[in-house]
Amino acid sequence: MAVKLSRGGKGQSQFELGQNSDINVTPFVDVMLVLLIIFMVAAPLATISIKVDIPPAPINPPPPKYPPVVVNIQPNQKIFLGQKATDYDHLVADLSAALPVPNPREEEVMIRADRYVPYGEFMYAMNILQNGGFNKLGLIAEDMGAG
Repeated sequence: MAVKLSRGGKGQSQFELGQNSDINVTPFVDVMLVLLIIFMVAAPLATISIKVDIPPAPINPPPPKYPPVVVNIQPNQKIFLGQKATDYDHLVADLSAALPVPNPREEEVMIRADRYVPYGEFMYAMNILQNGGFNKLGLIAEDMGAG
């Protein structure tokens, strides 16, 4: 059984096909859909959940054992520990004596500065405290909107 596709002796095909310049995207779409399905199935398997029992936070934190010591910095290099006046040279020693604990350098110290104290002077006081071993320093700010 044979089929003859050409006509006579011209050498041309009876079914002449022209050039096709369209891109066939069907295989690309098929591959993308398969990858999408694979990732949709594999993504939930990749998440790892570990059960961790976290202790609840205390409702009321324990009150401090003593009132916090506040270093007040006033303009013109005036420094107070509570109501007691001191200076930069005696600040660390006076602060150690003011804290009624065996290791005063492990306690938190609060610093309050007047608004007219230069920033350099405030940082100088903080550096003195840090060099003296007081690393737990807190800053006290007042709400300017209240009043």
